[in-house]
Amino acid sequence: MPQQNKQHFIDIINSFKDKEIIVIGDIMLDQFVKGSVSRISPEAPVPVVNVEEEDFIAGGAGNVAVNLAVLGAKPKILSVIGNDVKGSILKNYLADKGVDVKALVTDCNRPTTQKVRIIAERQQVVRVDRESKERVCPPVAKECMANFKKAIKKAKGVVMSDYGKGMLSDHNIEEIINICRKENIPVCVDPKIDNFLKYKRITCMTPNTKEAWEGMGLPPKKDNDAILDLGKKILKTLDAESILITRSAEGMSLFEKGPKTKITTIKATAKEVFDVTGAGDTVISVLTLALACGASLADSAYIANKAAGIVVAKLGTATASVEEIKEVL
Repeated sequence: MPQQNKQHFIDIINSFKDKEIIVIGDIMLDQFVKGSVSRISPEAPVPVVNVEEEDFIAGGAGNVAVNLAVLGAKPKILSVIGNDVKGSILKNYLADKGVDVKALVTDCNRPTTQKVRIIAERQQVVRVDRESKERVCPPVAKECMANFKKAIKKAKGVVMSDYGKGMLSDHNIEEIINICRKENIPVCVDPKIDNFLKYKRITCMTPNTKEAWEGMGLPPKKDNDAILDLGKKILKTLDAESILITRSAEGMSLFEKGPKTKITTIKATAKEVFDVTGAGDTVISVLTLALACGASLADSAYIANKAAGIVVAKLGTATASVEEIKEVL
């Protein structure tokens, strides 16, 4: 845990306001259909859900952007949507939340990624996915990169939010990282297993324990020494500045590059955990934003850990506000 006083962290948080952050990755529309069940269908042995409530929120990279907007930053989302109603709903939702959507590219040949969750009596009954996992076609990818090169001129940080839906691929991953390094802008990655080893020379990667083991193609081990060895191995393999492994109830472990790897363990802060949905998005949002404000890796991870503790104590896909983070410091 960092030794600085509370005011030091409040000063960092106060500087979040109006920082321009690019979020590039896979965007999706999360739809929640909630209702009650009073009978079984005569057509098949399945419950009949009487719909009482229906909500739409941004998922994937979209949720990262919303987290940043809640923190007072100016997030710009770079991604692909389809020429469909789902895409329009998603775009309008993000704009209403304060996210800059001008760099969203519409691809008429693929659908907007959508996940529909049917929830009956507070229990998820089924999930319906509409998506394409194919790599974004070259003309669309070229347009996305042109938007990125334009946006990077004002950006203070970049988040690569990889959900394995084709937005991030070999070529643009390397190009984005190279541009960020050239401009001396922090670039942080929330990885997907398929691309895990492609994120070389980044500022930070934020895998959870499961992703860290799977990303390295290793069988999981539970003891602390094994996790510490794993973190050092990822750091060296990716030649990254840092790796932040989120470890649920065990908190976080930060590995920083140096003559000797510096390891900082940050304890979890949530008194009760109700729902971990979206906690990873909160971690990478706060981490990147703090780094963009000039904070150290350790201080940025510490604030991100506090924010994650707030989010997991809430139900559903939640966010943490500046006021809430200040309160728990």
